[in-house]
Amino acid sequence: MKNRELKFTRIYYEASIKNYELGKFLIKKYEKLPKIEINSHNNIEELRKYENKDFAKLKRYLILGIRKTHKYTPNYKISDYLVPFTSSGCYAMCMYCYLVCNYNKCSYLRVFVNKEEILDRLIKFSNNSDRELVFEIGSNSDLLLENLVTNSLKENIEYFLEKTSKGKLTFPTKFSYIEPLLEISDKKRVLPRMSLNPQNIIEKVEFGTSSFDERINAINKLASAGYKTYILIAPVILTDTYKEDYTNLIEELKEKLSKEAKVDITFEVIFMTYSYVHRKINEEAFPKALKLYNPNLMTSRGIGKYHYKSNIKEEAKKFIKDLITNNFKNCKIKYIV
Repeated sequence: MKNRELKFTRIYYEASIKNYELGKFLIKKYEKLPKIEINSHNNIEELRKYENKDFAKLKRYLILGIRKTHKYTPNYKISDYLVPFTSSGCYAMCMYCYLVCNYNKCSYLRVFVNKEEILDRLIKFSNNSDRELVFEIGSNSDLLLENLVTNSLKENIEYFLEKTSKGKLTFPTKFSYIEPLLEISDKKRVLPRMSLNPQNIIEKVEFGTSSFDERINAINKLASAGYKTYILIAPVILTDTYKEDYTNLIEELKEKLSKEAKVDITFEVIFMTYSYVHRKINEEAFPKALKLYNPNLMTSRGIGKYHYKSNIKEEAKKFIKDLITNNFKNCKIKYIV
């Protein structure tokens, strides 16, 4: 996405956001847009009535509310807990996005203005822990994209770092807008993770996100600023040309990453899961787009959910793992799932 301006067409907001500084700021920022007051960001009846073909239209609505859910979910991958943070949903339109499973077609961007309450709860939780914890704060949204709306990411991270000496924050992103992170005071406690896919997948599937080269440039800037390199290859999509595509991805990484970025790399690899809900939305909203469901490669898992067949996935996992280890001898692979 070359243009950083998010072109919203309408605002839905809970009246109580005006009791918060961020709420006041956003109402002022978007004063020229039509606004509709709602009782709850979780249940906007008129939006639930939209058809699947209106998915892109829904993505142009910005929802402002108060986060009331604060349950931390244990996690056993890169973090210790998944933390409900300052936003959910997204402005971009990745065709496989797992948020669609949670929100169906209503996976639009919701920004929660009670950020101090969210952060204070997290700080208290971290301080009360008997060990150093890593908190995943970007599992429900892309924080670099959210920051284009709120301009508060650096402030939020610094608030956490200043108020507690314990705990680390991590989040994935598909965007290159890393400027707020470059001046963070304690970079060892902040772990940004860049999500990558081959450029042809980005163009055909990850609508509205940064290009491959923009993401690589962002990784290099982060490494130059003192961050360790975390790369998330996700989701791996098994097209007819996937071996060629992911070979090109790894070879381009090897060529384009800076020396600083290559010093200490941790990889995560996640294969795509898909669903009946995705299929129906994508068929109607993006009828000419790449078809991600392939019955020859996929099998059902639960009601209306699909994943790659075990033998096909195992072969692909070995292929990806060998690609990474052959090109990055000293890297760490945290997991491949």
